[in-house]
Amino acid sequence: MSDRFTHLDAAGNPSMVDVSKKRATHRIAKARAIVQVPDQVLAQLDNAEIQTKKGPVFQTAILAGVMAAKKTGDLIPLCHPIGMENCQVQIHINQQQEIVVDCTASVTAKTGIEMEAMCGASVAALTIYDMCKAFSHDIIIKEVKLMAKSGGKRDFQRTE
Repeated sequence: MSDRFTHLDAAGNPSMVDVSKKRATHRIAKARAIVQVPDQVLAQLDNAEIQTKKGPVFQTAILAGVMAAKKTGDLIPLCHPIGMENCQVQIHINQQQEIVVDCTASVTAKTGIEMEAMCGASVAALTIYDMCKAFSHDIIIKEVKLMAKSGGKRDFQRTE
């Protein structure tokens, strides 16, 4: 690991990392968001989906997650805009009765795709909150974390 921040220049000012001399490699990243919802929200679950007046929650969250991942370079100031080649968002309920959002993104590029995966998972979780708040505001987005990445200098794998 580096002992300095890569997004600061020698004077300590924000600076985009220059990746022009790097070699493009195939990169994959998976991020996860956990959304804790109260029983009255889970009670709306029918056939692996929650229906609201705004529409199907999980289907809408999946679309929002993909759209967010595609816009990551516009949202995170020093994040490189990259031509993401694939993005998949999956949503399920875990054994703790929490909503789990997994976003996996991939690209062949000179820089990683972790931020796109994390942005996708985050916005999908926020969409779940937005669409379910009519049932209850007692919804907690507990965490957003990188689960795995490969294809750059260092691979990373979280066990949970």
